[in-house]
Amino acid sequence: MLNRVILIGRLTKDPELRYTPVGVAVTQFTLAVDRNFTPQGGEREADFLNIVTWRQLAETCANYLRKGRLTAVEGRIQVRNYENNEGKRVYVTEIIADNVRFLESANSGNREDGGASGNAPSAGGSRGKANNNDPFSDDGKPIDISDDDLPF
Repeated sequence: MLNRVILIGRLTKDPELRYTPVGVAVTQFTLAVDRNFTPQGGEREADFLNIVTWRQLAETCANYLRKGRLTAVEGRIQVRNYENNEGKRVYVTEIIADNVRFLESANSGNREDGGASGNAPSAGGSRGKANNNDPFSDDGKPIDISDDDLPF
């Protein structure tokens, strides 16, 4: 069996960092992911997905992610339920992320800035200029790629 999801979208608000009673960090945020189609005569629609991160990854996300930032999330889908104050069963579907990539820096709207995962967190600092012979390095300008150039 396989339960794996990869999403790219924009944060709808700043992440919320909390700690469990035993001191484990947990961060929640919502990712707006555009749908691949536009309804006839309408605007493009998006899905708003709840993302949860734990431990060091949660603290890294809380420190470096902000509302509107383009972000990639890799994780698994989880459905949980609880009984609310009115005695009704409430079901919650969320993505438990174990890898988060910051696809934009705070200074630039189009450059990959770093990332973090549950196994090897990083602080999301921007890449240095030491590797000038990297053909994929960012010069701060938008990259023009047509849909025909993409393999999917």
